[in-house]
Amino acid sequence: MEKKNFITLVLGVVGGLFFSLGMCMCLLPEWNMFNTGVICAAIGLVVLLITVLVYRKMSGAAPIKVNAKVVGKVAYGVLSSLVLGAGMAMIMAFEGMMMIGIIVGVVGIVMLLFLIPMCVGLKDSKKDNQ
Repeated sequence: MEKKNFITLVLGVVGGLFFSLGMCMCLLPEWNMFNTGVICAAIGLVVLLITVLVYRKMSGAAPIKVNAKVVGKVAYGVLSSLVLGAGMAMIMAFEGMMMIGIIVGVVGIVMLLFLIPMCVGLKDSKKDNQ
């Protein structure tokens, strides 16, 4: 395993754990830890952003140029994640919203799947062109 991949793996796991634990603290009223959860989730987000920067630096990739296209992709990704999360919340937290929550969650997953060609693009293979 390359050094850059190992460092990315460790930072990604740490950031993901902090973020997910913070979200649990915020969204579970039984824990009564909303303020602590916000801080924990913010730390997780910062670590995940640092992970992206460290990986790009170690890979020798050019810095990300912020323009309308990048902002649009990020906004679409955030919206898609919120739709998926809303569906999950409907299933787990609200009584009698199981089917609606499943539908909203599937819509969120499909939205996130559309993010892949939006960011990477679609290309024809050489076999299709012959």
